[in-house]
Amino acid sequence: MSNNLDQLTDWLKNHKITEVECMIADLTGITRGKISPTNKFIAEKGMRLPESVLLQTVTGDYVEDDIYYELLDPADIDMVCKPDADAVYVVPWAIEPTAIVIHDTYDKQGNPIELSPRNVLKKVLQLYTDKGWRPIVAPEMEFYLTQRCEDPDLPLKAPMGRSGRAESGRQSFSIDAANEFDPLFEDVYDWCELQGLDLDTLIHEDGPAQMEINFRHGNALDLADQITVIKRTMREAALKHNVAATFMAKPVGDEPGSAMHLHQSVVDIATGQPIFADANGNMSELFLHHIGGLQKYIPKVLPMFAPNVNSFRRFLPDTSAPVNVEWGEENRTVGLRVPTSSPDAMRVENRLPGADANPYLAIAASLLCGYLGMVERIEPSAAVQGRAYERRNLRLPITIEDALTQMEECDTISRYLGSKFVRGYVAVKRAEHENFKRVISSWEREFLMLSV
Repeated sequence: MSNNLDQLTDWLKNHKITEVECMIADLTGITRGKISPTNKFIAEKGMRLPESVLLQTVTGDYVEDDIYYELLDPADIDMVCKPDADAVYVVPWAIEPTAIVIHDTYDKQGNPIELSPRNVLKKVLQLYTDKGWRPIVAPEMEFYLTQRCEDPDLPLKAPMGRSGRAESGRQSFSIDAANEFDPLFEDVYDWCELQGLDLDTLIHEDGPAQMEINFRHGNALDLADQITVIKRTMREAALKHNVAATFMAKPVGDEPGSAMHLHQSVVDIATGQPIFADANGNMSELFLHHIGGLQKYIPKVLPMFAPNVNSFRRFLPDTSAPVNVEWGEENRTVGLRVPTSSPDAMRVENRLPGADANPYLAIAASLLCGYLGMVERIEPSAAVQGRAYERRNLRLPITIEDALTQMEECDTISRYLGSKFVRGYVAVKRAEHENFKRVISSWEREFLMLSV
């Protein structure tokens, strides 16, 4: 650790960094932490935060007292946050030379904090390492650009591009539609290059001003960090150009939702060779078992892919999102797509996570399901030929309440991710949903106020 800290110190000095944003991600994916002068950061070699920040809801509230005091020390003690020298990024939009440093969290005895999303992902990656495997992931992030809106009761609208007109109709894969926002994306690409983010392609998705950024395949932990950074980068670039960027799963009614598609494969650590293709270049048994595990366990971890009540609006009928864990080759109507590829690139694309999911938890959950399939030798169902949207035999929970109950009651998930994490995560999501149910919607006012 000391060598890594020395390297981090050298990096900060070489880049003339004067401020460090010390951050962790909570269960909702919101980054929390402290901003420190570089000299103080170097001297303290990290920071301390109340462990209670990991049980905050998206509104900043906390879970009920009985759960809170069951999972946390009643004295509201601090956890020890140590910087990861491999998770350092410049902040190109800052006025002063500033860096983001992502931290890991530990208790006073040096044990990883079980509620930390980054630690949950590291726990799953260790399962693979113990088997001599290394997972490879490639995320695809969809999001909308919208007009800035101060009133949350108003629907979001597509922003005006360079032409002075807002999009209408579907412009999937349109180069011209994407180029409407060239000045914004030029900033994004420049900033991402400075940050060392491994972006691959930018495409225009189905919805008006809906975009998708793809990452190159690589290390799962590194890419979870990069997704955390790119979300903030995209929001900052949007604000600079007087629009907004949102990663809500379903921000616009009657338009497609936004997903975080996860391509995943596995290589043998000793040989460096992929294990999803056999000697003849066909799907290996391990690959089929990996798919079988995804099919069996995704319904049990769905809240880690669809963490908010808004997430489930993406799964409504006729919304272009698969509401199943069927699988098939080159089939975008299934939840688990196997793209056409060379044997070395054999992989499965998990199309169920929403763009609003915590990237650490979504990647951890997806990899854990595949891992369980391989160690339990779970056989998948038959591959689907043709349209799968209407299939019901492998349908998922359709409400956040049902999904949380399934996650809570799955002993296997609690055993691998830790019962403390599962209890905490479910409690946070239930607290958020209770908060949501107290809000009277515009639909209720429009159709019930003078009619019932």
